[in-house]
Amino acid sequence: MTFSKPQAPPAPPLTDADIARLESLLDAMPEPLQALDVSALDGYLCGVLLQPQRPPPTRWLPLVTDIEGRPAPGGPAVQELQALVLRRHAELERAIAERQWFDPWIYQLDDAEAADAADHPATPAECVLPWVAGFAAAMEAFPALMAMSNPELVEPLALLFMHFDAEDLEDADALLAVIETLEPASDLGEAVQDTVRALMLIADVSRPRLPVKPAYRTPRSNQPKGPARRGYR
Repeated sequence: MTFSKPQAPPAPPLTDADIARLESLLDAMPEPLQALDVSALDGYLCGVLLQPQRPPPTRWLPLVTDIEGRPAPGGPAVQELQALVLRRHAELERAIAERQWFDPWIYQLDDAEAADAADHPATPAECVLPWVAGFAAAMEAFPALMAMSNPELVEPLALLFMHFDAEDLEDADALLAVIETLEPASDLGEAVQDTVRALMLIADVSRPRLPVKPAYRTPRSNQPKGPARRGYR
């Protein structure tokens, strides 16, 4: 009889201290490197994970420390940074694969960081925008998802890209048409909820879960099927 080797338990989610350390490591990347900030990094990782054919770390990891893919200097600091990024990547991968809620790294901006700080506090859209910018960076680097022609992608992508100015989406007529029908989130909590729901709906198309074949015949279920069961909240 042979026994399979027990799998190592997954690494624990990043703590607030881990995220702060990751932020400091990203901020310490020397010029001319343009590293992602932590919010954009989180959106970028989700964009990578939702690709229909997932790119290997050798392709996506260099863009974390420089959006143009220029090599980062070697040393223990970069190794620590990459280890933290890979832990967050694994955490997001589990959540998306299991269609489980997770907390995206979307934060309330200080008034000084808002676009028109003198006139109004940061809006939900302004708070979500850095995260969506990271997601968009993944779409630019790895265009396979956006190249899919499935109409079920349009609405969840519109929920994400609605936070951009319409001028930035001038070549995306289908997205703009849906965005015009959407109401902006009333608060940051609703905006975060919409973001996670959009990701799960995209995953249903680009990374569908394989059906589990039952080991025995189960009673017929009276639960609703199809879209009625997909209301990610």
